[in-house]
Amino acid sequence: MRDLSGGPRVLLRRLRELMAEPLEPQDRLDRIVRQIAGNMVAEVCSVYVLRADGVLELYATEGLNREAVHLAQLKMGQGLVGTIAASAQPLNLSDAQSHPAFRYLPETGEEIYHSFLGVPILRTGRSLGVLVVQNKASRTYREEEVEALETTAMVLAEMIATGELKKITKPGLELDLTRSVTVDGDTYNDGIGLGYVVLHEPRIVVTNLLNEDAEKEIRRLAEAMGSLRISIDDMLSRRDVSMEGEHREVLETYRMFAHDQGWVRKLEEAIRNGLTAEAAVEKVQSDTKARMMRLTDPYLRERMHDFEDLANRLLRQLTGYTGRTTAEGFPNDAVILARAMGAAELLDYPRANVRGLVLEEGAVTSHVVIVARAMGIPVIGQAAGVVALAENGDAVIIDADEGHVHLRPMADHRRSYEEKVRFRARRQEQFRALRAIEPVTKDGQRISLMMNAGLLVDLPQLSESGAEGIGLFRTELQFMIASTMPKADEQEQFYRNVIKQAAGRAVTFRTLDIGGDKVVPYFRGHEEENPALGWRAIRLSLDRPGLLRTQLRALLKASADTELKLMVPMVTEVSELRVVRELLQKEVQHLSRFGHGLPRKLQFGAMLEVPALLWQLDELMEAVDFVSVGSNDLFQFSMAVDRGNARVSDRFDPLGKPFLRILRDIVRGADRNRTPVTLCGELAGKPLSAMALLGIGFRSISMSPASIGPVKAMLLGLDVGALAKVMDDVLDDNSATVPMREVLARFAESHNIPL
Repeated sequence: MRDLSGGPRVLLRRLRELMAEPLEPQDRLDRIVRQIAGNMVAEVCSVYVLRADGVLELYATEGLNREAVHLAQLKMGQGLVGTIAASAQPLNLSDAQSHPAFRYLPETGEEIYHSFLGVPILRTGRSLGVLVVQNKASRTYREEEVEALETTAMVLAEMIATGELKKITKPGLELDLTRSVTVDGDTYNDGIGLGYVVLHEPRIVVTNLLNEDAEKEIRRLAEAMGSLRISIDDMLSRRDVSMEGEHREVLETYRMFAHDQGWVRKLEEAIRNGLTAEAAVEKVQSDTKARMMRLTDPYLRERMHDFEDLANRLLRQLTGYTGRTTAEGFPNDAVILARAMGAAELLDYPRANVRGLVLEEGAVTSHVVIVARAMGIPVIGQAAGVVALAENGDAVIIDADEGHVHLRPMADHRRSYEEKVRFRARRQEQFRALRAIEPVTKDGQRISLMMNAGLLVDLPQLSESGAEGIGLFRTELQFMIASTMPKADEQEQFYRNVIKQAAGRAVTFRTLDIGGDKVVPYFRGHEEENPALGWRAIRLSLDRPGLLRTQLRALLKASADTELKLMVPMVTEVSELRVVRELLQKEVQHLSRFGHGLPRKLQFGAMLEVPALLWQLDELMEAVDFVSVGSNDLFQFSMAVDRGNARVSDRFDPLGKPFLRILRDIVRGADRNRTPVTLCGELAGKPLSAMALLGIGFRSISMSPASIGPVKAMLLGLDVGALAKVMDDVLDDNSATVPMREVLARFAESHNIPL
């Protein structure tokens, strides 16, 4: 073969002209392979495209038997072509037929060709097909020839991605780019949503692949790389970035990649082969991702995510993309896909259009999940790789009941989910019909059903759900979605709006629960090994009394002439409550002195989340007007399991005997001291677990708005006295081996209780 210096540029220029001409897809492909063969002095050039059924089909060839087009096929991993597609790596062979993976296809007539060079047609690291050149003479292709063919394959990747080849695909078949894919993840909020993909950080689509001036593109790359390095250095030098910790290690990794000369050389080489700066970044990113996706080491795979993120940052520098979210062009039925996102970013989207949220990262306790749950949006987390598999506008189903994300689902699959959604809608109608019915059990026990909230967007659900009031209002969400610390008057107005929209229903405000993993951007904390057990909630507030007093004053002023129910989170010792009550009393005196209106009734309570309070129950009940059990944290701390750690979060059952005994002791302590007690954790939101809570004595529970209908339907058919006897017998019997969850399920089945 001849020297290719300048050859790739000539080829790419001609391919650009072919892409612009008004040609039929088959004609365009035929001319492309002819151009490649001529430019590379190859006797054969062939394009194989990957179908949705995992078969690589010959779509065009120059040199092989033309009658084999659309007939010659290889399965993924089969033959040389299948091996390239499966590995996403080139194969460069001087004698193809001696390779153990070689498979002879008699219809192609390729037995006379010996030298073989095949490269994967890649898009975001995914194999869409294979591009091959062959010659009769035995030889090994040079490195620059491999690079030239890989660069050319990018043009074909774009052609496949645009859907142009759909016209020449056999009826009933689909290409791999459009095949149905299911990604499994963890359920963070139940529900089912059908819609279309919206990538939270849309992939930069590089449409201008071929350059006119290589040196100009190299200068553009250098400028963008310089800006990228400066931005990373700025992040590392910021005072609010701790000098130690995992986040700093990530930034240091970014800086290492950004200064890696090997990466820069690959980018410059791709530009000199004819690509624009952004196309060069896309090519090197795709090649690197294809190689690293086969790694099994979790650390190295995580570095792949870091590299991909950095490459995307560089693309944004080159294209000037701002990444701002707008409602323009936003689909009516949107399912948002993101590697990670913040709570405020979710609120930027039009709520009425969002049908689901899928995250590659995050935990059930992350801020965005808390906000999504409050908004009634189904959420799946830990859906590894889902962003790379999706394109904006892809049809998608999020099944957050089972933890599945179905991308580009088959028609029958979609129809079955549409029926499931209709069934759920009919059930919701039935639940709505229960709104006006008093929540009284079959044996006459009245149950108070409250809802959890934290944002103004939650408040309309008070009436829609039929909740009696708000059993937990998370005041920290207002702080978490703000870019700066909310001022006193802003807090007051916010609380006033909450009380107004509650329209006379009780609202229990929880004082700030920030710190630990609930980091607000403008509040400088400290790196902690165990943030859940660290400087958070009341511990932080007592160390920053000005922060707490500002909030207390805002709540008191907003509650003038109404009732204020206020509770303190993360209490460990009763003495902490005495300090908070003193601060509260000082604020009452201050406001009274200056003539401000005050609540006509003030109730002061505590969250029971820390196991230490179990040995202070009587003292606690005497110190407060009411108690609210935070079952999420109490279970986590009692069982020593991190609920964000998938390895241990499901190891122990919150409906197991140990935890139910703890909860029963709390109820008995409250009854003994005549102190009202509510439970406001996730345990209250499922009919089966809510049934267990009623069975051990709770008469007030608080949950997400969507859970109130199913829980009310359950309790209306429940004889809670009969259940209590069954549960007490099992909980008191140390020899009983049947799991409590099974006992509850049997009771529900035998008494026709809907779960």
